[in-house]
Amino acid sequence: MPCERKPMRYGHSEGHTEVCFDDSGKFIVTCGNDGDVRIWEGLDDDDPKFITVGEKAYSLALKNGKLVTASSNNTVQIHTFPDGDPDGILTRFTTNATHVAFNSSGSRVAAGSSDFMVKVVEVSDSSQQKTLRGHEAPVLSVTFDPKDDFLASASCDGSVVVWNIEEQSQLISWPLLQKTNDVSNAKSLCRLAWQPSTAKFLAVPVETKVHLYERGTWDHVSTLSDDLQTQLINVVAWSPCGRFLAAGSVGGALTVWDVNSKLCVERQKHEKGFTVCGLAWNPSGSQVAYTDTEGCLGLLDGLGTSTSTSTKQAPTKKTAKNYDDLFDDDDDGRLMDEGLSDTNSPVKKPVGRGGDDDDDDDFLVPATGRVRNRGAILDDENSLDTGSLKVGWDKFGDDEDSSAAALAAPPLGPLRPVYEGPLPTPPQKAFQPGSTPAHLTHRFMMWNSVGIVRGYNDEQDNAIDVEFHDTAVHHAMHLTNSLGHSVVDLSQEAVLLACPSTDELASKLQCFHFSSWDTNKEWMVDLPPGEDVRALCLGQGWAAVATSALMLRLFSIGGVQREIFSLPGNVVCMVGHGEQLLIVYHRAPGFDGEQALGVQLLQIGGRKKQLMNGEPLPLSHRSHLCWLGFTAEGTPCYVDSDGVVRMLNRSLGNTWTPVCNTRETCKSKSDHYWVVGIHENPQQLRCIPCKGSRYPPTLPRPAVAILPFKLPLCQTSTEKGLMEEQYWRSVLFHNHFSFLSSSGYEVDEDGRTQSQKEQQELLMKMFALSCKLEREFRCVELAELMTQNVVTLAIRYASRSRRMALAQRLSEIALEKANQIQEEEPEEQEEEPEHAAVRRPSGYEVTGGRQREEEEERVEELREEEEEDAQEMETGEEAETRKRLTPFVKEAASPVIPSLTPIGKVGRANPFKVLGSGTPSSSSAQPRVTNILDNMTSGRKSSPLSGSAGKQHKGPVLKPLAPRAKAKTQSTLLQMTSTKKKTQEITPPAAEQPKPAEAPPPASPADNTENKRPKTGFQFWLEENRKSITADHPDLEETDVIKEAMGRFRTLSAEERLSWTERAKGQTGDADLKKRKRAEGGGGGNEHGQAEADENSAKKKKSLDPSAKLSAFAFNKN
Repeated sequence: MPCERKPMRYGHSEGHTEVCFDDSGKFIVTCGNDGDVRIWEGLDDDDPKFITVGEKAYSLALKNGKLVTASSNNTVQIHTFPDGDPDGILTRFTTNATHVAFNSSGSRVAAGSSDFMVKVVEVSDSSQQKTLRGHEAPVLSVTFDPKDDFLASASCDGSVVVWNIEEQSQLISWPLLQKTNDVSNAKSLCRLAWQPSTAKFLAVPVETKVHLYERGTWDHVSTLSDDLQTQLINVVAWSPCGRFLAAGSVGGALTVWDVNSKLCVERQKHEKGFTVCGLAWNPSGSQVAYTDTEGCLGLLDGLGTSTSTSTKQAPTKKTAKNYDDLFDDDDDGRLMDEGLSDTNSPVKKPVGRGGDDDDDDDFLVPATGRVRNRGAILDDENSLDTGSLKVGWDKFGDDEDSSAAALAAPPLGPLRPVYEGPLPTPPQKAFQPGSTPAHLTHRFMMWNSVGIVRGYNDEQDNAIDVEFHDTAVHHAMHLTNSLGHSVVDLSQEAVLLACPSTDELASKLQCFHFSSWDTNKEWMVDLPPGEDVRALCLGQGWAAVATSALMLRLFSIGGVQREIFSLPGNVVCMVGHGEQLLIVYHRAPGFDGEQALGVQLLQIGGRKKQLMNGEPLPLSHRSHLCWLGFTAEGTPCYVDSDGVVRMLNRSLGNTWTPVCNTRETCKSKSDHYWVVGIHENPQQLRCIPCKGSRYPPTLPRPAVAILPFKLPLCQTSTEKGLMEEQYWRSVLFHNHFSFLSSSGYEVDEDGRTQSQKEQQELLMKMFALSCKLEREFRCVELAELMTQNVVTLAIRYASRSRRMALAQRLSEIALEKANQIQEEEPEEQEEEPEHAAVRRPSGYEVTGGRQREEEEERVEELREEEEEDAQEMETGEEAETRKRLTPFVKEAASPVIPSLTPIGKVGRANPFKVLGSGTPSSSSAQPRVTNILDNMTSGRKSSPLSGSAGKQHKGPVLKPLAPRAKAKTQSTLLQMTSTKKKTQEITPPAAEQPKPAEAPPPASPADNTENKRPKTGFQFWLEENRKSITADHPDLEETDVIKEAMGRFRTLSAEERLSWTERAKGQTGDADLKKRKRAEGGGGGNEHGQAEADENSAKKKKSLDPSAKLSAFAFNKN
């Protein structure tokens, strides 16, 4: 069915436009957004008659000399035709009518409105009205059954309804469409059409196909589809004979099907790709008029369909006579321009009537199995589909039976195998992230973290405006766009622009290097002939351009040509950040709606290397790439058309982790978020909400919203799932610290420390929750992720919860982690102190010695808070209440507890001792506690020191003396000598002492000698056994001797250790003296406890909100 596409011509102002023919086919009638109805005597009519019907005209219908229009004053009016005289108002609505239609005889008009109602009105007597209620959203379209019994309507509520007009009731409703809140936001107008004369089928456009429903049974009997039809169908219209169905889509595609054979017999394309919103057949059947959303009118002429009357008159014998004519029509080059002769052209497999939706694959494919030159079909205005040859066989048939028989006739050439597998997806076109579509007259050419670039291309001006978020970078710029630049990138150093090539000019690259210190701030480069810029980006001191020749060209920011290399496929987009270049390209054809994209990540600069080499880029099912970029910290991210944001996880082998789904926060399916930037610290997704669109308009200036991130973990509504999501999100979003430090950048140590504290606290909360749920194995798994200090805290929690088996396993983990730190220590010292990084089991990096010091401080604070809470709970309670609130008091209050003290804290006072409770408790539980707590490698500070020590020595104590601190075990064992002088000077205020009445005045520094400290049982044992240890291991240093002694002391039975502890107690005096010494601890009686307080309490005031304290969490669980 070869036809000619006439040039479009201007009809109305920009907006929705409709078209119809009069009964004779002599006039084309259009209405549009300007409120006029124009009557054209042909497409060449330069002075059409016009009738003004209102401010806007939304729809029109013409029959029997009556012109009905729906206008913006909420009325449906009648005018005479062709005179245009007003003939009254047919009906009114509470808001504007959206579509009007005549019945086949012209006696009735149906009108659908935005107030959800459909009215059927008699033309001769407008008081005779029937109102059809039931839709829950504005009505999109209405159409009469040719036999006048039924009426079909489509609505924004997603339904297509068939009504019984007389009974004013719904017969059937199909939920076929996407729901929207208004006609203006609907993706498709869904203009229904009933087959004329026979009234057998109701055609319903559903996405990219047309569903046919049988009248009476209302069954979905078949689907008209075309594999090249990838856009939503907007309107459909039947030919007067009822044999052919034309469809117009939102992307400008025009398709004609033969309904009997279900073959596509004509494909045309709107010359500018605008949405087709109106469609009408000439009563002669040889022309189709169409209108677009820009107010233009077009015509397809010479469709050559015979009307129903001529079909019946044509004798069957004429078929043989017309064979030559049939092939003569095809000899004009329309078939041959596709490189196929008529003898070997493939023939479509006919699909029987009444089939279901499984006709997606009825497609013409040559024997090679490759789709035949789709581009030629899409691009050639007069291209002829080979299916039309087949239609020619039955064009002259009497009816459906004869045409079906003709289809079964011998084929034109030898049959070829028909490919029925998945079909290739049209590849995504190259785009610039942060830009809106290029066909807009006013658009964003770039919106990124540096600024905004707007492009204007209208009758008055063709210019580019550059605006910076921070005007300190540069003032706003106005550039004339005489070269027609279409892609732009913006950085802190320059603006980079590129234009496509024309017949006369090569593709050009232009750079405004505004940060240059010399006077020449602009340079330009011409690309080789035949090479067009497809994508470009700017980095720190460099620019990159990807071209249509599959080349990537690097330039310095000053215009020096640098490296050049080939890309494995057509580029989709690329972005730069610092020294990183991220490229996404087509690595292969996609199938079944999928895009097969590959990604390369290169480091450009001093150390050039390829970090990712062509790995597939994961996308959501049947989606495409929408945005690509880096976070402000330099981590690659991207967003697909399903709204899923993914971020590169460098710690898991460069995998992509979904961190947000913007669709979850959209209120309707037509709403989207347009991403403009991502920050990891603080965690922010910066984007622009777009209502009913995928991208924002330039005016008014859109407001940027901030969305939170959320990993799609399971059961995040539960406490466990919520904390797991927070922990792993924190780990992922702080990977950039290790990447930046390994790349030689300075990192924010405070931010890194805070993130690690946050992660360890979450682990401890999860640990406590698992303890509460009696999931001890899970507790051990969580402990594997903790640092050594937090494992020690977990051991305390487990022992207080009376989970001794768990505490024993945790002590083994703590010992492993301590050994691991000691093994890694020499390696650290060989590296540069600023950038040396150690991978911890928890999945984050620890840099240098300062990190461990701060971590110790935090854990010590948490422990001290627990002690304070414990003492507060105990001071004013009865003994029974005290035991009930703090079940660990029984063990903690024992005077035998000094034997449990690890060697690193030999001189400290008893942290758990309850004031005034000097009676020893039963030792039944002591052996178990002893086995566990002996393994703990750090203790607590005594609480009276915290306030004064933190205030007096905040500044100097925090900074380590050496560039790198020693391992935890070494520092806790040996640091008392280095801090002794400072701790001796600290005296607690009287108000903070536990028993002011009993406490003597603070001792002077001269009295605070090491000899006055109470000794533990282990110390006594060590003094007597030191010689034997040194004899067995003469080469051991002091710390190794202590470790060996600790190991041996643990092997003693509980009774033996108890006896050593009793001996120690006998030497330290009675309970009152011990209490007094504890009170005097601020003056130096407990030098090592003082050292801990002095060193670690400086950050006490910075602790977290009390509601979030682990101490509260832990105590509540008991």
